[in-house]
Amino acid sequence: MSDEERTNELKKFGFEVIRFTNDEIIQNTDNTLKAILSKLSESSSNQSGYRNPPLEGREAGLSESSSNQSGYRNPPLEGREAGLSESSSKQSESKNPPLEGREAGFVPGKVLYVWFDAPIGYISATKQWALDNKKDWKPYWYNADTKLVHFIGKDNIVFHAIIFPVMLKLHGNILPDNVPSNEFMNLEGDKMSTSRGWSIEMEDYINDFVKKENGGDQMVDALRYYLTAIAPETKDSEFTWKGFQDAIKGELVDVFGNFVNRAFVLMHKLCKGKVPPLHADILDDADRNLFAEIASTKLKIEGLIETYKFRDAQYEVIDLARKGNKYMQDKQPWIVAKKASLPSEGGFLTPLTGEGFQNNDGSHSPPVEGREAAQKIIDNCLHICLQLTANLAVFANPFLPFAARKMCYMMKVVDKMLDWENAGQPKLLSVGYSLREPQLLFRKIDDSEVTEQVQKLKIKSQQIKMESESNKDTIQAPTLTEVVPVTTKAEIVFDDFAKIDLRIGTIIAAEKVEKADKLLKLEVDLGFEKRTIVSGIALHFAPAEIVGKQVVVVINLAPRKMRGIESNGMILMAEDATGKLHFVSPSTIIESGSGVS
Repeated sequence: MSDEERTNELKKFGFEVIRFTNDEIIQNTDNTLKAILSKLSESSSNQSGYRNPPLEGREAGLSESSSNQSGYRNPPLEGREAGLSESSSKQSESKNPPLEGREAGFVPGKVLYVWFDAPIGYISATKQWALDNKKDWKPYWYNADTKLVHFIGKDNIVFHAIIFPVMLKLHGNILPDNVPSNEFMNLEGDKMSTSRGWSIEMEDYINDFVKKENGGDQMVDALRYYLTAIAPETKDSEFTWKGFQDAIKGELVDVFGNFVNRAFVLMHKLCKGKVPPLHADILDDADRNLFAEIASTKLKIEGLIETYKFRDAQYEVIDLARKGNKYMQDKQPWIVAKKASLPSEGGFLTPLTGEGFQNNDGSHSPPVEGREAAQKIIDNCLHICLQLTANLAVFANPFLPFAARKMCYMMKVVDKMLDWENAGQPKLLSVGYSLREPQLLFRKIDDSEVTEQVQKLKIKSQQIKMESESNKDTIQAPTLTEVVPVTTKAEIVFDDFAKIDLRIGTIIAAEKVEKADKLLKLEVDLGFEKRTIVSGIALHFAPAEIVGKQVVVVINLAPRKMRGIESNGMILMAEDATGKLHFVSPSTIIESGSGVS
């Protein structure tokens, strides 16, 4: 329900609603309180003559008792159940019935600050959920064992840390155990704003990434990951499409995905596609240290999540994968196999007389003892890497749930393995268990996708700006103080004009032409195709300010080369008396490619 709908609904029941912006509450608290007190004072006397005691005398409702003008004394707040007194006095000394009897909607003069209404929604939503699921809702709001946490933005600190807790305490509810507050997340160098079009709509992201052929669940995880990685937990942060691209490549693809893929590929190549045994007799410090890292990572993630530091908790998952990559690189099982001339999958060895083996390429392998020792080293390395992979799936599940389930599929285990009770365990995969071929968990984001999203953002913002300007109530036309003689061109017949094909185009990119002060190279979307047009408007417009602008284009003008760039069309411009150029544009946003006649 919108604020306007909520206000109208409350007015039906006799409430007068006062609304303030978040900035007014935070930056002008004194003025806000004065406005509330003033409104309450105005409403203290209703049409029936009932008068509330003055706010000053009641210390804004927090004194133990107070008297109204008839001498009636209100009981303390505890006795009144935080303001819900059973009766109160009129000037005639008659008493109002309890609220239930008054139907709570027909008492004139009631004033309700919206933040004494909105929080009730948290409780009523719990009650509705409990009714739908045949549960008791009261323990969630009254049981001392319940842990209540408010996750908010910093603009709501006053409400969730002061106003709502006061209401809860007065009504006997539990109080918040913690109120984790995030700072603001900006977008591409500016504050997010849906009204200005400077925002990313979830539907657009789904269409542009998730529903694409190379998208799917991995792109859902990718967005979850980046938003967590840049979460403004301690200071303002910024979402950029370049940052999104770098995070996915540098962390999910090159670190997390790379480790999992290498572990599976080498397991299939050097261990016949099965989890190799762990040989305790040759464990070294590097092996033991990595097992210790797995166990300690569980404790780190638990501690960070329990203190609401989700960004740092997610980092620990990636850092463990990074340590796994280093461990594998230090062990180099592929080099061990090569030096020992161990056969890879699909190869074969030809036995010789007691001295070793002849490989299929004619080279000789060391004696059996040497090859067995090498295989043990490889077994230990890949056994530990595969156990680490299984743990990474458990650790990543809160942040990358789809990737975690894909890893379960690759390991041929059920999703139940992802339960947190399995985190940190060194034997999640059984020795000798066959695993599937690896699948890529994440893909890189192309440069073209980054460019497209940035341009799309600018175009949407520009379109909303144009619509806003076109919807202004009054547009004052310039006053002409002097009539200037105008020279017109020779008359043409209609057939000549009809040959010109005019279409609406949207400028989606603009840049200056090198060594040409007056020229801009424009990319214009005509709906049915995109064209490059060179236009002599560089002295009048900066490239960035015209991206998203809709213009009228002559599309059947013969191509012409300008500074080595082929221009395929002409942008129509108007020139005022001062020589300044102006675009000829539709008054509202219309579909690119629309005809002009």
